[in-house]
Amino acid sequence: MPGLVHIVDDDESFRTAIERRLKLAGYDVATYASSQALLESAPNDEQAGCILLDVRIPGLSGPDLQARLIESGSTLPIIFLTGHADTPTTVRAIKAGAEDFLTKPVSSEQLIEAIERALASQRASRVQRSRLDAFRGHLATLTLRERQVFDLIVRGRINKQIAYELGTTERTVKAHRHQVMEKMQVHSLAELVSIAERLGMLDTNGY
Repeated sequence: MPGLVHIVDDDESFRTAIERRLKLAGYDVATYASSQALLESAPNDEQAGCILLDVRIPGLSGPDLQARLIESGSTLPIIFLTGHADTPTTVRAIKAGAEDFLTKPVSSEQLIEAIERALASQRASRVQRSRLDAFRGHLATLTLRERQVFDLIVRGRINKQIAYELGTTERTVKAHRHQVMEKMQVHSLAELVSIAERLGMLDTNGY
């Protein structure tokens, strides 16, 4: 499904040529002569889309714009498209989360493939964020004691150990455990641990 492609490049003829290519392919396009112009437009990252970004732009450079967007919380995927590629810049951009790094001139096929990968990545990220929001919502429904049981369950404690640590009975722990599983909408301990890991509630050793 086509989306909105934001083109940031100070070369007007290049912007026009790429805009024409992408519109023919069915994409909506917005163009900007500078990084500042994009920032001032405040593009909506909830809309399907991505940013085609040059490296060398007067004023705020492409990598610096990337950093600024990350700081602002933007989730629009970025594809660098430049005639001035070098290894340090490429590595910096990719490490910072760029979806791709293309060198001019670029074929329409190569460009569209990169855009489609970026849009697919955006869709996957949205699904992931939606799941995490749902998990947080389920977690918020737990009572204080259920949350304590949850924390001990995902750290591998058995009912007897949980009862001892909380100063209650195994029967009570079993009841709380049932409520935790029901409210978190899971059917196994593995699912519960997976949720805790995704929410950053466990360190790398599971504790």
